Formats: sequence, C-alpha cells, structure tokens
Amino acid sequence: PDTAQICDCNGVCKSALVEAVTDGGCSTPREVMAVTRAGTGCGSCRAAVIEIVGVATGGLSDEPTYLCPCRKQTREELAGRIREDGMQSVSDVANACGTGRQCGVCKPALAYLVSEVNANRHQEERDARFINDRVHANIQKDGTFSVVPRMYGGVTTPDELRRIADVADKYEVPLVKVTGGQRLDLLGVKKQDLPAIWRDLGMPSGHAYAKAVRTVKTCVGTDFCRFGLGDAIGLGVEMEKAWEGLHTPHKVKSGVSGCPRNCAEATIKDIGIVAVEGGWQVRAGGAAGGNVREADILATVGSRAEALRVATTFLQYYRENADYKERTYDFIPRVGLEKVREIVLDEKIGAELRERLKIAKAATSDPWLERDDPYHPKQFSDLDEPADGDAEPALVGPPAGGQL
Repeated sequence: PDTAQICDCNGVCKSALVEAVTDGGCSTPREVMAVTRAGTGCGSCRAAVIEIVGVATGGLSDEPTYLCPCRKQTREELAGRIREDGMQSVSDVANACGTGRQCGVCKPALAYLVSEVNANRHQEERDARFINDRVHANIQKDGTFSVVPRMYGGVTTPDELRRIADVADKYEVPLVKVTGGQRLDLLGVKKQDLPAIWRDLGMPSGHAYAKAVRTVKTCVGTDFCRFGLGDAIGLGVEMEKAWEGLHTPHKVKSGVSGCPRNCAEATIKDIGIVAVEGGWQVRAGGAAGGNVREADILATVGSRAEALRVATTFLQYYRENADYKERTYDFIPRVGLEKVREIVLDEKIGAELRERLKIAKAATSDPWLERDDPYHPKQFSDLDEPADGDAEPALVGPPAGGQL
C-alpha cells in the first residue's frame, strides 16, 4: 500500500517515493533518495526504493553509479585518470577534472580513491574528509566524541583496563560501554581532550570512527573452550594486525569463530572465518543490520595461513573495486559471487592483490599519534574558541540528513 513505510531510518513511505517521481520530476533512484532521504540511513531499504522507483518511472535505465554525480564521473574513470596522470591529491583531480567543484558531496569518496590508488602515498587534504576523519573520533549528536581504543581480537589486559578506568575518571567521561565488537567505547569526550586521552591510554586507534578495517571479533577458540576446533583468538589477532589502519570503501567488520557454533557471529560479518573439522571456512558479505544476510562462502581451506590469505585477497579486491559507501553485502551480489570467488582464488591475481595491500599497509600509521604532531593547529580546538591564524577547514559531505 501507499502508506507502507519503506525507509525506517527516515520514516519515508511508498507514496512519498512515487510522488517524487510523478510530482517532483525525479527520474532515477539517486534523485529520489536525495529528495526523500530514503536509503540514506542504514541503506537496507535501497533495493526496495530502486524497485519502487523503477515501477513509478516505467522502467529504469542502466544508469552508472557516479562517484561525482554533478560531473557524471564514475569511480573507474577517475581512478584511471589518477593513475595515468600521477595525481596525488583531491585538488589535483579537481583541477584536472572538475570533480567536487560544485556541491562537494563526492569529496570524501574522492579522498578515499586518491589514497587507495596511490597506496596511501598521497597528499592528504583534510578539508575533503568528514569531521570523524579529521579528528579521528566519532562525533555524537551533542558535538562530543567517542573514543574506542584497539584491543586486538577483543583481548585486553588488567593494565589496559586500569588505564581506561583512569582516563574515564580523569576526564569525567560520561559513559563507558562495551561494544558489539568486543571493545570499550568512551562516550561524551570533549574534542579538546582527545589528544590527552589518547596519550594517557597509550593504545592505538580502533578506527571505530572511519570507513576502515575495524574490529575482529573472536570467540575463545581452542584456548579454553571444550568445543573449539581452531585458534580463533590467534587468527583474529593476526588478521587485525595485518589489516590495521587500512581504509576501505565502507566500514569492514570481521569475526573468527573457533567452531560452527559461531559464538563470534562470523557468518554475519563483512569478512568471517569459521573453524570446521579439518580446516577453516572463509566467508564474506554478511550483514546484521536492517536486513540480516548470511555471509557467502568463498572457500574452505586446510590451514590458518590459507584462511588469512583468502580473506586478505578478498579485502584488497573489495578495496579496489567497491563503490564508496558500498558494503561488502552489496558489493558481492553486484559483482557476482562466482566472479568474486574466481578472482580471489586465482593464484596469480591473488598474489598481486595481496602485494598491493602489503604496500598500502606499509604506509599506514596510527592516527592517534597526531596528538603530538597535529595536522592543523586548530585540529582539536573547541569550535567556539576564537580563531587565530588559519581557520579549520570547512566540513564537507552529503546534504543534511545524509549518511556519514
């Protein structure tokens, strides 16, 4: 019915989508989403939005996914230009191609593309990044930030816990919460306190604010569990350290379960590995959001090293080929599972993908080290403080209400 709510995040019903076409002059799903905000939250309703718009318009044309809608430039076209002309920054691309010069919505996507093509050896321009990426923390609705230190594989120590408790007391952190990824989140942190908190914690960033490789959730595995078939903690820690600091088209959550009981929920992760009798099952494309999706099996292999190789190969293939803000659970159906398997399991292509990931990983660093060497003198200043010298770059990104 017309009254059916299609987008639960923004409360958009079917009739609003149809009216955007019939009365608003929209002709593509992208235009309808921009006008109604449907599909700009968690994204789980996008397939339904596309279907409804297709019916309302009498059939959709094969419109490419544009990285820059204003200039109608695709990710593939821009990546080719960046490689061919050796462009090192967002400004280089903007000057040569006009990308991002009009509405600016595509600047964060372009910033990712420039860094990915150049294997993190590029000229960083923070005014092309979201606020989260400029201060390396997740902004909250009241303007404060959350801080999630990295705990490899979800494992911590009494010393780390004491430091977290001391920081929470010292800086009067309003809330400390255990996350779904087996980490501790300090919520309500003032922007100007971020560098000092990072220094006192003495722990690396968990990248919980970024479109990047995030946590690797693990179960106890064989260390203590009587059902364990594989060392889930050991593999999870190895994965997290191998991928730490790598940015991705969208956030990547991973998990390793030590047996098919799947206590680490690996089968609903972007990348999940499950120990089975005689080996490891490598999966990708799982989801636990608005639409739960079981991750597809990429391969079943005999060793932990092989499992890590397959997972790493898929990660780099996703990094290089997914559209910005496209989760793995959308990427695999779009590309096709059989093609993904063919690419990921090809020995020569796989080796090349892993080598490129290795090169990119070598250029990463802990962003929380900017506590001692800020990118900008006002990077961690309260916005209400009077500016002296250069002002902080203006926030860029999607229109109000758009997905960050």
